[in-house]
Amino acid sequence: MTLAVEFSLMNQESQIEENKGTPHGEGPVPFFEANVKTRVLLVASGKGGVGKSSVTTNLAVALSKRGNDVAVIDADVWGFSIPRMLGITEPPSVVDDMLVPPSAHGVRSISMGFFADEDQPVIWRGPMLHKALNQFLTDVVWDEPDFLLIDLPPGTGDTAISIAGFLPDSEMLVVTTPQVAAQAVAQRAAFMAGKVDIEVRGVIENMSWFTADDGQRYELFGAGGGKALADKLGVPLVGQIPLVPTLREGSDNGNPVAADLSTEIGAIFAEIARVVEEDLKPSKRRHRELKIN
Repeated sequence: MTLAVEFSLMNQESQIEENKGTPHGEGPVPFFEANVKTRVLLVASGKGGVGKSSVTTNLAVALSKRGNDVAVIDADVWGFSIPRMLGITEPPSVVDDMLVPPSAHGVRSISMGFFADEDQPVIWRGPMLHKALNQFLTDVVWDEPDFLLIDLPPGTGDTAISIAGFLPDSEMLVVTTPQVAAQAVAQRAAFMAGKVDIEVRGVIENMSWFTADDGQRYELFGAGGGKALADKLGVPLVGQIPLVPTLREGSDNGNPVAADLSTEIGAIFAEIARVVEEDLKPSKRRHRELKIN
């Protein structure tokens, strides 16, 4: 099995030198052929610091709470954080040269975080990154989840381009904060999606407001950025997520707030999941070929 070798960071410097300018071949992605039920949702942002990974994690948990089979690929190879946010500590197991992804809160996941320490930098150029992403898709036992969420790194670089090539039928959700500067940068991710024929389905606004103990709502990062971006892209504003300490705490300790539907923030993620599953359901779905014996 080559996966362990590809992901081994013990000899990272020699790997970098060996792969300079070397194009990597890529294996097929058989379970994302036209007859597979999986909806692939790319969660993107133009810049870092907008809470994209927290949104990905909690949306995945909320979709799972609705009875869906959900998986997450942490494609932010340099800034991986999904294992911590989901509270997954055990590594993937290996069965017949394939990785079986661990799960928590009803969500299966694969991430570079299972192969590198949190404080260890991943110093890879495009070809190694491209190969790793391909292996996340092809060398892992995914079966056919109802939803596959892919947490993209900020920006419009190699990862987004590679994923678009691997999964051309993906849908994109763009995460932004309300401030004008953030939404202006976030729109670049959306415009990139258009260049590679990925359909942007909606915008999620994070850190929309903070409610003080006296009940007063404060819009710390301004207001209207998410709606302005959605209007510009011609897509719905899927939801607005307030700035609450429990969201940050849950991301740090592996207890996603979406797991508790009784809280305000849990209910918000539940509604976002409902919108994604029902209101944004594709009008054209891929069907299995009719086989007549």
